[in-house]
Amino acid sequence: MDVSWEDFGWERLADGVGRRRMPIWDATIGLIAGEDAVLLYDTGSTVREGAELRAQAQALLGGRRVTHIALSHPHFDHVLGTAAFSGAEVYGAVGVDALMRREREEIRDTAVRHGVPLSAAAEAIDVLVVPHHLVCGEWTLELGGRQVLLANVGPGHSGHDLAVLVPGGPGSPEVVFCGDLVEESGEPQAGPDAIPSRWPAALDRLLSLGGEDAVYVPGHGAAVDAAFVRAQRDVLAARFGVS
Repeated sequence: MDVSWEDFGWERLADGVGRRRMPIWDATIGLIAGEDAVLLYDTGSTVREGAELRAQAQALLGGRRVTHIALSHPHFDHVLGTAAFSGAEVYGAVGVDALMRREREEIRDTAVRHGVPLSAAAEAIDVLVVPHHLVCGEWTLELGGRQVLLANVGPGHSGHDLAVLVPGGPGSPEVVFCGDLVEESGEPQAGPDAIPSRWPAALDRLLSLGGEDAVYVPGHGAAVDAAFVRAQRDVLAARFGVS
């Protein structure tokens, strides 16, 4: 029996490309399948969520496993499920590995403050996986019949923001996974690790990657277009006094 993306609560964005909006924090998970490899963008807020995503990805892709993971930034709701993907190659923006090791207790405590049970947060930190491959600038991944571009477009929402560009094809738009540099479901959140002075420039880089006709996938909320990203860029520039 054929399985559709919607059967598991996923939104199909293009051929072999989809996303799921996770419960509670509405964090986006992206899935990009090539002929030989599968990339997951972010992994959820607990090891249990990661295991659920792993099982769903395999069901959607006929038993194929996730082989590569790209972490958008080091906040708990995007990284704490990574340990569920044994053997996957993990990518992140340069410097995020050291930060995650140094601030592992703060990541745990932030997760608990936002409602993750202490036992689940502690488990995820005990088996915390940091990126093996660090992206400075851009990194092209070959997934087999499909290349995707990992782009270190930050800092902005955090000090280590990594986006993913999935080039378009016949009948399929380009898709840009933006992480929390873009939010549709609420005002962009600027925590203590945000770099407000650089955030508008990060959105300019996203727009230059995807262009006018791309689908832009926020870290939280519904997919948007270039006009939305440009408007959010202008709002952030005014909010933080940046030209």
